[in-house]
Amino acid sequence: MPILDMPLEQLKTYTGSSPCPADIDEYWDTALDEMQRVAHQAKFIANDFPARQAECYDLYFTGTKNAKIHAKFVKPKNLEEKAPAVLFFHGLSGSAESWISLLAYAAQGYCAAAMDCRGQGGLSEDTGGVSGTTYSSPFTRGIEGDKHDLLMRDIFLDTALLAKIIMELPYIDETRIGTTGGSQGGGLCLACAALVPQIKKCAPVYPYLCDYKRVWEMDLDKGAYEGLRYYFRCFDPRHERENEIFERLGYIDVQNLTKRIRAQVLMATGLQDTTCPPSTQFAAYNKITSAKKVLLYPDFGHENLYTHNELIFSFFSDL
Repeated sequence: MPILDMPLEQLKTYTGSSPCPADIDEYWDTALDEMQRVAHQAKFIANDFPARQAECYDLYFTGTKNAKIHAKFVKPKNLEEKAPAVLFFHGLSGSAESWISLLAYAAQGYCAAAMDCRGQGGLSEDTGGVSGTTYSSPFTRGIEGDKHDLLMRDIFLDTALLAKIIMELPYIDETRIGTTGGSQGGGLCLACAALVPQIKKCAPVYPYLCDYKRVWEMDLDKGAYEGLRYYFRCFDPRHERENEIFERLGYIDVQNLTKRIRAQVLMATGLQDTTCPPSTQFAAYNKITSAKKVLLYPDFGHENLYTHNELIFSFFSDL
């Protein structure tokens, strides 16, 4: 097998290159307190998608910074007891999962929700208002302003608020919630499980938003991570603020959140991934202290992992 990154034995013990801010726990406790005080005003609007076995809804709610967030939601018809729910998060620049994907879970007797990230390809609103660049990768947005105005902070909180809204529904079993997604969605489903430790199962696929400095050290700050290269070239060309910048990004580095996770985790990693290098994924995975397993795909990169969707479905079959 060709080696793109560290040898596998080294991956299994790697714990990251990026710094973790000393006040990371206070930062996220403050953020969660802000989120809890938001009047989310959740509204479920019936969608006429022709599903025979489920009711389909467009869910709108108000998130932090007064942004309107959209998600798709499906509920099996004729529920006789409280149901589990699976929350889906999408990849960078995309939008919520298709109704068809959600209906596979409705056929299992589950509710399912899929969120549109602010400012990307779906219907959620980006309220803006940050200092500095708004160009390129979302994780650099807000980097020049107050640390509580980082865009990804609010997207992470959107995932947690979605979980809160779904868990409060009278027909949902709040002890049986799962999260999943690939790439950006993989990072977000980990962040959601970290910020909402009641979540029972989490299935990230090659998670993004992990170990920014390692990406830069590997000269892979392009594509999904191009905002890092753009930022340094335009705003710190001599890297005089390098340590400061990577520490600021540490607040929204998923690897610094995963210690909070209590869910059972099933992660998937393609060992030829040049978009989200395996070491960055393991930096987050190795800090998880709950029950966990990683499935390796030696010949795959950042692409569809053959048969893995079926394994995720099976993983959630006993939610």
